[in-house]
Amino acid sequence: MDAMREKGEMSLKELVHLIQNWMKFLISKWYILLLAGLIGGGVGFFYAKSKKNVYTATTTFVLEAGEKSGGMSQYESLASMVGLDNGGSNTGIFQGDNLLEFYKSRKMLQATLLKISPSDKNKLLIDRYLAVEEEKGKDDENIDFRKPYNGAQARKRDSLMNKVIGQILKKNLKVDKLDKKLSIIKVEITSFNESFAKEFNTALVQEVNDFYMQTKTKKAQYNIQLLQQQADSIRSIMNGNINTMASIVDATPNLNPTRQAQRIVPSQRSQFSAETNKAILNQLVQNLEITKMTLLKESPLIQLIDIPTFPLENKIVNKKLYFIIGFILCSILSALILTSIRFYKSAMSKTQIA
Repeated sequence: MDAMREKGEMSLKELVHLIQNWMKFLISKWYILLLAGLIGGGVGFFYAKSKKNVYTATTTFVLEAGEKSGGMSQYESLASMVGLDNGGSNTGIFQGDNLLEFYKSRKMLQATLLKISPSDKNKLLIDRYLAVEEEKGKDDENIDFRKPYNGAQARKRDSLMNKVIGQILKKNLKVDKLDKKLSIIKVEITSFNESFAKEFNTALVQEVNDFYMQTKTKKAQYNIQLLQQQADSIRSIMNGNINTMASIVDATPNLNPTRQAQRIVPSQRSQFSAETNKAILNQLVQNLEITKMTLLKESPLIQLIDIPTFPLENKIVNKKLYFIIGFILCSILSALILTSIRFYKSAMSKTQIA
């Protein structure tokens, strides 16, 4: 035992005795620990009270991509004649998580922020965001996002827009799938202002989904427009041929039988041209109807499941919890400080005696 003490080791009895002395010391300083705990609890309480309530607007919707139709393959040669592109599909740009990234793109967020606020027609959504988040500095007070700017003012406006988009991506926007195996997408917007959270969530979902629909069906719509123009042009030419045939007959009512070439040659030429254009028109009309069916098949289905409604989900700060946490932390901190002071004084006294 003596050897152990010489080496500086402590016995179990001495350790228990040391802990008892430490506990007695802390109990004797209860008023200091209580005061420190109350101060810490008060700080925690007022911190929680100063924090604003956070509202969350959530939209969930199911996305079903349109089918790729191969029904136009039999008309590829004719489609090539009129400039149609039937090869490939644009479904790939929205496969996987690409659609989720559209919600985080600058184009979509900027277009949404520049929309008029439904609850205040005199303000844009970006104006409401700046008022709620207090992100607008003194140099930005005169910036009006409704007006076009040039030079330094345009740079300042774009800089503020970039700042707002960055803050939204960092603090306010969350986009994800409810399940990796499902096509149900959830879009969440958090804000200190309840009405702004709802309006921005609704506007963003509408903006992105409209862009998705337009892009997804853009090729088919272009094909329909081009086919319709070609069909109208061929129909006009065919009608002109028919009118020409009738005009030739009307122009020679009592034609000399020996001069039949004056009527037959121009008439047959117009008839042949009309029949040729009729055959082309029939193919174009069939192709047009198939393209319309392709548009219907490729048009995606976006069905809203849940939309944000008042009152929104509200994350209320628990003031009691913050008080308790502050009380415990400050009490422990004060106990450590008192213990450190006692050990320091004890070490200094032993040094002086030695």
